[in-house]
Amino acid sequence: MPDWHYAQKSAGEELCQLSFYAVKKREGDREIEFRITVREYVERPAGQHSRFFAEADQHVNRGTAPILPCGWGTSELEALAGCTQMIRQFPFEE
Repeated sequence: MPDWHYAQKSAGEELCQLSFYAVKKREGDREIEFRITVREYVERPAGQHSRFFAEADQHVNRGTAPILPCGWGTSELEALAGCTQMIRQFPFEE
């Protein structure tokens, strides 16, 4: 267990470590950069099945039904991959 985990006193604090990534999506002649934050929780948040959660900084599918790309996983890679998959799947729609 990493040392930072010991800083949490109770599960309700939801202490997490943040990792940051960026990915570019090409749409026509544009490049849209998405910044993704991955949270690694000490313990799974209440009601969740995983300790890793990734979330993008901006919505996709804006013109139809805006969706904020995200992903949960049992590893940082799995959460990040789920988020990037949503970014690829839906158009940006300015």
